[in-house]
Amino acid sequence: MKGVVLAGGNGTRLQPLTLVGSKQLAPVYDKPMIYYPLSMLMLAGIDDVLIIARPTEIDLFRKLFGDGNRLGMRIDYAVQEQPRGIADAFRVGADHIKGEECALILGDNLFHGAKLPTMLRKAARDLRGCVLFGHQVAEPQHFGVAEIDAKGQLISIEEKPEHPRSNLAIPGLYFFDHTVNDIARNLQPSARGELEITDVLTSYLAEGRADLVWLGRGVTWLDTGTHESLLDAGRFVRDMQHHQGMSIGCVEEIAMLMDFISAEECYELGAAMDTSPYGQYVMATAREYRLNPGFANFLED
Repeated sequence: MKGVVLAGGNGTRLQPLTLVGSKQLAPVYDKPMIYYPLSMLMLAGIDDVLIIARPTEIDLFRKLFGDGNRLGMRIDYAVQEQPRGIADAFRVGADHIKGEECALILGDNLFHGAKLPTMLRKAARDLRGCVLFGHQVAEPQHFGVAEIDAKGQLISIEEKPEHPRSNLAIPGLYFFDHTVNDIARNLQPSARGELEITDVLTSYLAEGRADLVWLGRGVTWLDTGTHESLLDAGRFVRDMQHHQGMSIGCVEEIAMLMDFISAEECYELGAAMDTSPYGQYVMATAREYRLNPGFANFLED
């Protein structure tokens, strides 16, 4: 399965910060925002990822990750000249996806939960069309909304409805089978001139091939696209890391736990940043893993 991180868009809600750079490179406590969505793809077992960004920022992402080799991954890059909607990612990334199954995640979404690795790998393994996720929110009118029947089956999807039929918002994380490029290729722009991800999901739903996975109470989902939510996300990461002593979205650690790289390689990545608390954490977790490989048991299904 291929992975796609959509890190384009103008980030107008975060101006003036985004007048000089990508919001996905803004700090969420101790690491760039994009570390968090990338880590979700890695936890799903995906080691071949495309990052889509604006032309003015694509080289910054390249400088951050290179070709992905240091993480035991392949990371490619593609330019989105103009923000044309989430579903435009399938057109921009068509050469990378190449008709294979793929996972798409938005570059400003942060997820955290103990059961997430298992949920993500199960969603990828059981894929029969598309998988979207549902997360209960207080104000669903600001999001895409999923409606389910009494049996928990998905029956409708609406984009920012004035009168939501449920409080299940659809986060920016999706799994698709090999037909997604064909579906995206035939999309028409919506009234707001964008290629809507909701139209892609609705196409799968009409064919009876869309499944909803409810993230449940044990999973936190944060959209970091506003000043307030960006601050909330930073506080959340800080508090969780301080209380638990474990990093959230640490791509070096996750690469080691997923066996993309060895503990020795992970340690060296940390050593290159040893003057920062982040680098020191990477070194410490690599040492712990060498002493106790069972440290990664939380990843088991």
